[in-house]
Amino acid sequence: MTDRSIGFIGLGIMGVPMATNLVRAGYDVVVWARSAGPADELAARGARVATDVAGVFAEAETVVLMLRDEAAVDAVLGRGTDAFAHLVADRTIVQMGTFTTAFSQELAREVRSAAGRYVEAPVSGSRGPAIEGTLVGMLAGEADAVAHVEPVVAAMCGQVFRCGAIPAALSMKLAVNTFLITMVTGLAETFHFAERAGVDASILRDVLDAGPMASVVSRGKAQKLTEGDLTAQAAIADVLKNARLAEAAADAAGSAHPLITASRELYESAVVEGRGALDMIGVIGALEARADGRAPADAGAAPRVIPPSAL
Repeated sequence: MTDRSIGFIGLGIMGVPMATNLVRAGYDVVVWARSAGPADELAARGARVATDVAGVFAEAETVVLMLRDEAAVDAVLGRGTDAFAHLVADRTIVQMGTFTTAFSQELAREVRSAAGRYVEAPVSGSRGPAIEGTLVGMLAGEADAVAHVEPVVAAMCGQVFRCGAIPAALSMKLAVNTFLITMVTGLAETFHFAERAGVDASILRDVLDAGPMASVVSRGKAQKLTEGDLTAQAAIADVLKNARLAEAAADAAGSAHPLITASRELYESAVVEGRGALDMIGVIGALEARADGRAPADAGAAPRVIPPSAL
């Protein structure tokens, strides 16, 4: 147990299990959410619930943000208003979302100007690893601030890596996401080809599992396809956001990026087709639509779960 109070804002698909792991690690966790359900869930697990954002900052020196997008961060912190400096002064902000490096750099500058501290701490992993506490954390910021928050981030992760100065952690996360997204897209294409070629999908899954390319991700996604379970661990709509971020970062860095561009286009098609809430491996539907000559706008809005018999 520890008497250190940690604020947590952003109780979404990953935020709830991450905050839960902080409670289990013995931290006094103070949460706030716009909707009562997630906050009540955390309260049942031992967290305290603040009535508003200011209440979180009043109770905790270190505040973790696991919010969906940059606009949500700005809204919670009151950027551009007098409330911002009042909230962040003498506080350490741990920003765990995946956003543009430019956004993080500017936010870090503003937090420091308001006498606060700022650490980037994006994580690699989806809801499953968030529940299990096996996320991979990446930290960037001033050395003393990073050291201050490292035990907190470690309580939510299996491993934590110090990446250097801001925005090195976000750059690292976007590089990791490039590999993840293109790998899963390639796996979807593999099963799509197998379906059209008459290959037994269950045997394909076993062959892939037995080979040198097998990983936790490939096994999990292949299982989802063969069992017809496209419940989101990482939703297509969220992956599209990350693909766009990775592509933009590659543009800014002057690196070639044909694979992430091709993947981004497929995820865009999947969202247009109404598949945005499905797990990212559900991008196989966009490949099917393309093979059948269906334009995304004509593919229908109803997401289709791919049963094993269709593979």
